[in-house]
Amino acid sequence: MSESRDSLSADLTRLEEIVRQLESDDPDLDRSLALFEEGVARLRAARERLAEAETRIQQVLEDAAGKIRLADFEG
Repeated sequence: MSESRDSLSADLTRLEEIVRQLESDDPDLDRSLALFEEGVARLRAARERLAEAETRIQQVLEDAAGKIRLADFEG
């Protein structure tokens, strides 16, 4: 689980770096497109990890009777 958390953290950190670079005044279109593509790929990976985590949490909340208690993840 720690590896997944580290990967998610690394993806989010890299996404922040990509946004900063895209917001800079660098006029290089090819570099900007490459950064954008990397950002989209990292965002997809992060969303998949979060969806997997949500599924695991739902499984953990399963009670002894076999019923799943869904929790509001948004607070």
